[in-house]
Parts: sequence; structure tokens; C-alpha cells
Amino acid sequence: MLGTCLAAPPALADEADPSAILVTGRGLEDGPATPAYDVTIIDRDAVIASASGRIEDVLSSVAGFQLFRRSDSRAANPSAQGVTLRALGGNASSRALVLLDGVPVANPFFGYIPLSALNPDRLASVRVTRGGGMGAFGTGAVSGTIDLTSAGPDEIGALQASALVDQRGETQLSATTAPRLGDGFLTASVQWDRGKGFWTTPKDQRVPASVRARYESWSGSLRAVAPLNDTVEIQASGLVYDDERTLRFDGADSTSSGQQGSLRLVGRGDWQFDVLGYVQAQDFSNIVISSSRFTKVLDQAKTPTLAVGGKAELRPPVGDAHVLRLGADIRLSQGHLVETPYSAFSGQATAFRRAGGDQSDLGLYAEDDWTLGAFVLTAGLRADRWTIRNGFYRESNPDGAISEDTTFADRSGWNTNVRGGVVWNVTETVSLRAAAYTGMRLPTLNELYRPFVVFPVTTQANAALKPEKLRGYEAGIELHPSDAFTLSLTAFDNRLKDAIANVTIATNLRQRQNVNAIRARGIEASADLSLGQVSLTGSLAWTDAKVEASGIQFALDGMRPSQVPKLAASATLAWAPRSGWRLAATLRHVGMQYEDDLQTDILPAATTLDAYAQIPLAGPFSLVLRGENLTDETVMTRNQSGSIDLGAPRTVWAGLRIGL
Repeated sequence: MLGTCLAAPPALADEADPSAILVTGRGLEDGPATPAYDVTIIDRDAVIASASGRIEDVLSSVAGFQLFRRSDSRAANPSAQGVTLRALGGNASSRALVLLDGVPVANPFFGYIPLSALNPDRLASVRVTRGGGMGAFGTGAVSGTIDLTSAGPDEIGALQASALVDQRGETQLSATTAPRLGDGFLTASVQWDRGKGFWTTPKDQRVPASVRARYESWSGSLRAVAPLNDTVEIQASGLVYDDERTLRFDGADSTSSGQQGSLRLVGRGDWQFDVLGYVQAQDFSNIVISSSRFTKVLDQAKTPTLAVGGKAELRPPVGDAHVLRLGADIRLSQGHLVETPYSAFSGQATAFRRAGGDQSDLGLYAEDDWTLGAFVLTAGLRADRWTIRNGFYRESNPDGAISEDTTFADRSGWNTNVRGGVVWNVTETVSLRAAAYTGMRLPTLNELYRPFVVFPVTTQANAALKPEKLRGYEAGIELHPSDAFTLSLTAFDNRLKDAIANVTIATNLRQRQNVNAIRARGIEASADLSLGQVSLTGSLAWTDAKVEASGIQFALDGMRPSQVPKLAASATLAWAPRSGWRLAATLRHVGMQYEDDLQTDILPAATTLDAYAQIPLAGPFSLVLRGENLTDETVMTRNQSGSIDLGAPRTVWAGLRIGL
């Protein structure tokens, strides 16, 4: 179920015992002014019941959510897995902040999200907040924030496990356990997906070198939560993952891997606090195959990245009418690429390249929610000190002689951003809200220093890129005439100044450049209807997004950003006739998109139908049936001058789920 109100706290087994020490495994509760922004909650029943079993499929039910490409994490290059909201796209870096239990999960070098590592079975809920972010790690949240909250014993129980297979023989295995240990608990989870994949290349374009989109990925997580006293709990988490994929041609292999650890202290006494520290190590590799000679032309051997960060937030007791948040956060990251280009004719290496740099961001923020009768007001201020340092590009010939050695100037600056909003609870059934905000996103190390090839198109890096700056406004209405029905409508106007886009500068040659701005204006709507055993949820986003450009980029002025649809909509009908049952169907539509910035290549609109069924068998066992794209709609995910990639065809899964 999708909801536009805040999720209720989970039921706890010891709730009836006033002397019990309660741990939640979560951060501090949201402030009363959270509804001033456009918020959608996806509860666990919906999170674990997608047709593909993948987090991007779950998020696609939210109005305005978008991956850079339509491909899911089985058949997309990992570096193209940027996440954004409100049509503020245009390249593959994420413009939405994605948090897992408060920790940013985006790859620090590229900005992509490791989607295959985020197993929905491990989650209790997902909260999507559209519009510029302001709190911890708010830099980068220019289109919104996606909060993923891990599940605990109340949602998982002693064991949740599943094993499924589809008609191509691909498998998906998952197991999660969450035993209680004293007053705390432990969760441990593993997932393993593998398959020969589907054909992304249309039949009439296949050559002897064409192959299916093979994939294999696994991930494991471990999380421990324990009380230190009756108001303070400690949370320790670890995540490891590895993902291997092959796209289009034999040998066109890509990998992504990572390890992440975090430690968090949460205090719920009179002086509430949330202190978090984390470390991440990630890597990426990619081999580019020529689409004319079908030989290796580039080996992006590795892109090691290291990031450390943390936050400290304090909520002092300032009276029942106020919730005041004072905080600081820091992120430090470094990364570099190692790659070798090859001659398509001789097969010999032609050069050796290294490039990379460091980034840092120190943020200070304050935000207050003030309840004043039927009104709830909120205002926040955030100041960021950022640096981009030690940038370099170095190339040598096959004999080791340096042919290019460039060191880029260090840069730094201060940015200040604000946001504010108001909720007016007109009656028990009607609420009005309005908000305004600014925001900032630094260019990623990838955008600054790493060129890339999607053969035959080369996209150059640009070490002179400026930070993106957001200014946005929105207003909305929430209608909840009964417990069975809610409706949310939001109108917004967002302008992303100095937006980074892949700009065509010659035939088969693009460069990352700052355009004047991307302006996106639109309407978002969502509705929930629950009639006992039957529920219907829907979501729609209509956006008029345009590039503002001048000078040598004048040809882009008025164009729609690449990969951005005007219309996206989703509707899910679910029936739960008895306990443990769920039968659901999801109809999803994505409007026409342009492949490139000049609007020369079109990705046609696509409408897909998915289905999910869980039927109890005996004891803890249930039958699970899933169907992706049941109408076998042709979903075009790439179109470069007629060279086409396709998304998932009709795929039917069957398997068992066990719950103890």
C-alpha cells in the first residue's frame, strides 16, 4: 500500500509491559511538519510484492521516480543507475538522496545506486520525499530523498526465505532471519540472483557476437541492535555485495562491488540525539566492445572508491509546540579510474590511463517544526563547505612514456540553502500545504574526470563543472474523507541552475557541460482506496521539463532533457481474501522519451502489466507466482541512431516462500 501520510510506529511485542526496554532499530521519529512536503510511504506488504523482486520496481510505483534508463538492474550498466525525481534528469548521476538506515548508499565516484544490493525482503518501509532536501547529508538531494528502513523481528520473524525460478531457468534465492537477543535483536540476510538473461538486442539487429544479458549478483547484510540503557540504543550494520553483468555483446562485461559498515547511537530521552558514522569501499569495471568489429576497444579495469562520513543531530527540549533539530554531517570521498584502450584492428593496447580526485562536504543545519493550533510551520537553514581536490588525468603510451599529465586546480566554496513549509489542517479530512526550498549538488568525480563510451558515442569528462543549484516551490492538498480513502495532489515548479547534461558537440561525441538550467513544472497525484480485503493505489506524474540554454548550447534551449518522460503513471489493484494471501496486478505507463539532448532519437511510450500472487499452502509455506510485462510490451531502453536495446520481455516466476 502506498500512503501519503506518515507511517505509524511498528507494533512491539513488549508494548504492554511498561518496564520493558524497547528498541526499534530506527532513527528518531519524523517531525510534525514532514507532511508540509510531498511524501509517499510504501509499506512492507507492497515492498516485498513486486513482480521482479527488485527495489527499482517497487519505487516505480511512486509518481515522479525515474532511473536514467528504463532498464532494471539485470540489464543496465551499473554506472547508468542514477535515481532522480521530478524530471530533473539529463545524465546518469543521482539527483535524489538514497539512504539505508540513515546511510547514503550512492557510489561516491559515479553517483549511481547499487540497486541489486538493496533487497526488498530486508526492508520495513520506503519513504519518498520529493523536493529539495535539507537535513543530514542534504547536499545532493536536489530532487528529493528516498529513505529505506530495515525490517526487524516484528516484520521478519524468525525466518523469511524464498526460492523462485522463471521460464528461462533464472533463479532468485533469499533468506533473512531476525532473532531477538535479550532486549535487542539481530538480522542477517543473503540474496543470490543469477540467470542467462533475456535478449536486449532486437532479433533483426543480432550478430554472431550478440548475447543475452547474463547476470549474477549476491549480497549479504548483518545488523545488530541493542539497548545501552532505557533511552539509548546502538545499531551496527554491515553490507557486502557483488554484481556481474554482460550487455549486448560477448565480452562486454561489467562488475560492481562494495562493502559498507556503519555504527549508530540513537537517544530518545529528553535530549534526543542521533549520531552515525560509516565507511564505504566500492569498485566498478567495464569492458567496451566495438559494435562494428566486435572486439575489445576499452578495458575500464577498476574504479576503486573509498568514502567515510557521519552525522550528529541533537533535538533539545524546547517545549511541546516545537521540534528543533541541530546537526552537522561530513562526507569525504576519493576515487580513481584505471583503464586501457585497445585497437579494434590489432587488438593491442594503445594507451594506459588513470584519472580521479577527492571531494569533501561539511554541512551544518538547523530546522524547527512549530505546531500552532491547526497550523504546523517549518523552517530550516543549511550551510555547506565543499572541496574538490587533487584532480588529475594521466595517460601513457604502451611503452610507458607519459603522453598527457594534467593536474586540475583545487576548488572550494560555501553554499547556503534554506527551506520552509506550512501545513494547515483545515478540517479532520482536508489539509493544505505549501513549501519552498533551495538545494545544491556537487558534480561527481565521474562527471569531472572520467570519460566513457557507449559505442560508438564517446562522452568526455569536464573538470570545470560547477555545482548544480536548485530553487523550488510547491503546493498541495491532502484529502482523507475516511480511513478507507486518501487523495494527494501537488503542483510544483523546480529550477535546477547549472544542471549537468551530456551535450552533443560533434558526431558521436558528447561532453558533460553545465547548461543554464533545467526547469520542471508539473503535477503529481496519488490515491489510496481500501475496501476491506481489496485495495487500489494509484500514482501519476505529469511534468513539463525544459532545458534553458544559450551561447554555444543555444540549440538545446526549450528541449526536453534526455531520458525524461512527460507522463508516468502506475496503478495497483490488490486483494487479500485471507491472512497470508495477496493477489495483485500493477499497470504502469511511461511516456515517450528522447535518447539524446538534441531530440533526434525517440524511445516510444510503453505500458506494462505485472502481477503477483502469494497463496498459503501448509504450515509456513506459501506459493509465490510473479509475472513481469505479461502483455509482452516492447520496451525500448536505448536508441542511438537506430541501434536499439530492449527491456524485459514477458517473464513468469514461480517458487516458494517460507515464514516462521
